[in-house]
Amino acid sequence: MSDESAPIDRILARALEAATGLDAPPGLAAALRHAVFPGGARIRPRLSLAVAEACGMPHPALSGAVAAAIEFVHCASLVHDDLPCFDDSALRRGRPSVHVQFGAPLAVLAGDALIVQGFDTLARGCGEAPHLLPKLVSLLAGCSGMPYGIAGGQGWECEPRVDPVAYARAKTGALFAAATMGGAASAGEAPEPWRVFGEQLGLAYQLADDLADLLSDPTAIGKPVGRDRVLGRPNTAHLLGQDSACARLETLVADAVAAIPACRNREQLRSLVAAEVRRLLPPDLSRAA
Repeated sequence: MSDESAPIDRILARALEAATGLDAPPGLAAALRHAVFPGGARIRPRLSLAVAEACGMPHPALSGAVAAAIEFVHCASLVHDDLPCFDDSALRRGRPSVHVQFGAPLAVLAGDALIVQGFDTLARGCGEAPHLLPKLVSLLAGCSGMPYGIAGGQGWECEPRVDPVAYARAKTGALFAAATMGGAASAGEAPEPWRVFGEQLGLAYQLADDLADLLSDPTAIGKPVGRDRVLGRPNTAHLLGQDSACARLETLVADAVAAIPACRNREQLRSLVAAEVRRLLPPDLSRAA
């Protein structure tokens, strides 16, 4: 997995250089680096690049910038999600969360700065195809803000009653849809045919994460488990039970794969989806998948 993520990590590192240089506040610069490196599976940027490749990838630098921008927004969402006012999680990717390592004020600023860094990375990468920038900015804003982006997802956590589907679409599905649609748009293709693939994959990812929160070992996944029940968060696996949740996951994955538009590397995309779902599931379920 690290070999597959290495090109994305190089793009992220270059993009962070200016933001964390000599003139930057040292603590905040360190918090940004801690939030981004070492990364997880980088599934969202890998998915974005895979779709761009499926569409011919005529603008590699722009496709790389789109992938990095989406990952910056994702990393920002993790920093904010871990804060004491939300999940109050002490661990992320097997290490202290940003607010534990650097304090809550710097964690808030780091999350904000990473979202801005995403837009800056996108703008800097559009030189070879500036006419594509408006659509890409709109996609990135949509997955970041309101009402259907990650800000909307966090907002649902503050409501007394939550629509689980709306919550999952905003909290997780939006970034996956942005990854698939952004990959197509970076290649100059219409993004809309790739929306359902991303949305269904995002819902599958969220349900796999719900199952992990119910069944996994915190050491294995690098973050606390059982937090949804403690905090009263929507969790479909809790609502459906393990067997029904697994059946629902199979349906979501099948729907996602069926929604992949005709393209030259459709089988590669299918393999990426299958491998990622297996990675997310607790070991016993993963072996059965």
